Amino acid sequence: MLLRRLALVSDAISHVLLLGIVTAFLITRDLHSPWLVIGATLSGVLTVVLVEALRRTDRVREDAAIGLVFPALFAAGVLLVSVYSRNVHLDTDAVLLGIPEFAAARPFRWLGISWGSHARFSMGVMLLVNLTFVILLFKELKLSTFDAALATTLGFTPAVLHYGLMTLTSLTAVLAFDAVGSILVVAFMVVPAAMAYLLTDHLVRLIVLACGLAALGGVLGTLLALALDATVAGSVASTLGLMFGIVLLAAPEHGWIAARRRQRRLQREFRVTMLLIHLLHHEDTAREADESRCQT
Repeated sequence: MLLRRLALVSDAISHVLLLGIVTAFLITRDLHSPWLVIGATLSGVLTVVLVEALRRTDRVREDAAIGLVFPALFAAGVLLVSVYSRNVHLDTDAVLLGIPEFAAARPFRWLGISWGSHARFSMGVMLLVNLTFVILLFKELKLSTFDAALATTLGFTPAVLHYGLMTLTSLTAVLAFDAVGSILVVAFMVVPAAMAYLLTDHLVRLIVLACGLAALGGVLGTLLALALDATVAGSVASTLGLMFGIVLLAAPEHGWIAARRRQRRLQREFRVTMLLIHLLHHEDTAREADESRCQT
């Protein structure tokens, strides 16, 4: 349930960012203005707020609410571009697929000091912010996520924690969208967590394992792109998909092979139990010898 929700929310956020970016650009008329990031973040938060508002009406399910809000906001962004920025060229490779191999080509200087590439600096700062938020509020986040009613009873405010987490998710998606494109944003938000969920049921191990699998997928995908002279974004996304397929098949507890073995074992145990019940039912009866006889 949580993974399905994360997939829907991350996909929606990664697309509705266009509305906030275009709105901020039409106000500032500056492609390098920090208000573009703020506008994109606010559009992601707006998506979450509207989805939650629709869900709480109990008239539509959460996935249906996302399906209603996401196309409307995305279409509004496209409409603003088509009406007020007719001569703007939106490059599919740069926006949708992303070009992470050129992310380091955009230097970042602040206070007269070079901090490396813009993408590396922004994502590094975002990493520290996310780590601080999760470490300081780990127990509260765990409680409000898995048992919001108990969290409310204990005096916490699950709504504040939820919108704080979604704000950070939106901001992370904005900065990652600028660095690697939409496809990799969705891939890294969903696939490593899904793999880790199949490999462990312990929350802390799941988080650490998801981070490790994401890093492994990024390295292997980049090496594959270099070997095949292909795009890094496509190679990394394909590598993550292949890794998920392997984990889905071979996970020791929740994988397809383990599930089939468990199903066959249960079927065998069921047959043995039914046989024992049958023999017990005919014990000390006239048909006991006939029912207990082995047929050849």
